[in-house]
Amino acid sequence: MTSGAAGAPLLSIRGIVAGYGSVEVLHEVSLEVREGEIVTLIGGNGAGKSTTLMCTSGIVPLRRGEIHFAGERIDGVRADRLVGRGLVQVPEGRRIFPRMTVLENLMMGAYGRNDREGIARDLDHVYALFDILRQRSSQLGGTLSGGEQQMLAIGRAILSKPRLLMMDEPSMGIAPLLVARIFEAVKELNRAGLTILLVEQNARAALKLAHRGYVLETGRVTLADDAQKLLVDPRVREAYLGDG
Repeated sequence: MTSGAAGAPLLSIRGIVAGYGSVEVLHEVSLEVREGEIVTLIGGNGAGKSTTLMCTSGIVPLRRGEIHFAGERIDGVRADRLVGRGLVQVPEGRRIFPRMTVLENLMMGAYGRNDREGIARDLDHVYALFDILRQRSSQLGGTLSGGEQQMLAIGRAILSKPRLLMMDEPSMGIAPLLVARIFEAVKELNRAGLTILLVEQNARAALKLAHRGYVLETGRVTLADDAQKLLVDPRVREAYLGDG
């Protein structure tokens, strides 16, 4: 995928430092996501990828640094208010409501909206992306497969009307056939204009999907480039693509 779709910066993370208790996890991390891009953040377990998303979502506080979204500084803004501004995360592990139906789970994404026609359009869009959710709209979320629950989590996020969608490990624990469908849906969402920040364990698939990428190692950005260039970078190939 080329980087020609990118526009002005939508998300700018500047020198953030964060951690848990006495443990510092992120050390001066900086990155940006431009309007219209898919940007991926790759790295090993414990590199700080999920923490970066949690800081951006307002869940983990910063110790230093700044985060700007749509031209406004947002570090320190409550997580629920960030969702209202269009900054929406699909969490690792999906975290759907297992005792609620598929439709009820989807509508939880729209809890802060009152534009009924817009909600109906977005629900139709979700069903067009993932027809299985339409078929199982009255089924309890907990009875879905892992891949179907991931589709449900993405659909719920779409009902929140995101301007930037952050996805944390969408392929984890999912059958390959459903992973392919989920990644195709990510492409379709991006083609429709949605900006996406993707954390993904499958580095090869993520870089093939993205416009640009960042490599995070022990809480520091060590590489940043167009995704196609990272795919052929010897350091990336050896460390993350199994080509060493």
